[in-house]
Amino acid sequence: MNGDQLVRRDETGIAIQQTNEGFGSQSIVRANETASAAVAAQARAQIEARYIVAMRNPRDWDNVRTKLLKECSRPGFAAVARYRKPVGGSSIEGPSVRFAEAAIRCMGNLAPESMVIWDDTEKRIIRETVTDIESNVSYSADIVVSKTIERQFLKHGQTAISSRTNSEGKTTYLINASDDDVLNKQNALVSKVLRTLSLRHLPGDILDDCMAKVLEVQKSGDAQDPDSARKRLLDAFAKLNVMPSQLAEYLGHGTTQLSPAELVELRAVYSALSEGETSWTDVMAGKKQPEEASAAAQKAVESVKARLAEKQRGKAPVKQQAAPKTVEMPSVNDEGLAEPPDDYDSATGEVR
Repeated sequence: MNGDQLVRRDETGIAIQQTNEGFGSQSIVRANETASAAVAAQARAQIEARYIVAMRNPRDWDNVRTKLLKECSRPGFAAVARYRKPVGGSSIEGPSVRFAEAAIRCMGNLAPESMVIWDDTEKRIIRETVTDIESNVSYSADIVVSKTIERQFLKHGQTAISSRTNSEGKTTYLINASDDDVLNKQNALVSKVLRTLSLRHLPGDILDDCMAKVLEVQKSGDAQDPDSARKRLLDAFAKLNVMPSQLAEYLGHGTTQLSPAELVELRAVYSALSEGETSWTDVMAGKKQPEEASAAAQKAVESVKARLAEKQRGKAPVKQQAAPKTVEMPSVNDEGLAEPPDDYDSATGEVR
């Protein structure tokens, strides 16, 4: 009882409020509607607070550049600031997820947000948004996380949804993913999309300066102590279950001597593996594709040359053709009529 109001709650959780304004008059207020209004008000207050803070602390791009270059000057950060992965027989490289996270911190006034917009037994769809609060510019992308995973072996009691033969000729099975597997896939996909969206807010010239600084720091450290750099890199790959023998297969020679360019390349590959950008199987497949394509092209060229040589050896000599006779064109008189040749007999109408 609250003054002249009586509030009670029925079995379904609906609050029924009865007043003395009229006989038996009552109003129904749903409890979940009150909770939704409170959540909406809290979200609105947080957004307004972000914009107020951004207006009072505007971004200075010179400060952002200086902070990012300072981050790239640290050897530990520079070692993981770039990634490299195979795509379609070639490879792409660029700033890593770790670099994007540092860029978000240094830029400030960015609001990354994740929202689940669909979830069922087969997939989960997440909308990732990065908003620049100062310019009110947003970039977003939807991420589809399938709740299945591929395995080469089935555990006892597991049932495969389907199976296929991979590029290595081995059978892989598609099974339902566990909660941990789904979470790992989700985190990896969200990190990659977050990197793409956040770096769209960073000016290109600052990004180029940072990548140049990263390469400079890597090469400087390798020049000072190349053997120590090589051992640290081998140890880092070993933590990802990539042994030195596998690296030797990738490089085409042993790992006792690594050139400065190979150290830079392997660091980028390590960064891609550690962030879930690719797998070692895909790395090796991408390495072999250009070699196989080059070998196939060379084989095709040699085959064409052999056929041409064989054809040239068995080709008969070409007979010399007689020159065609020259036909004398009739002359034309002043009236435009063709005159008969000199050996024309006008009596018989024949040419003598």
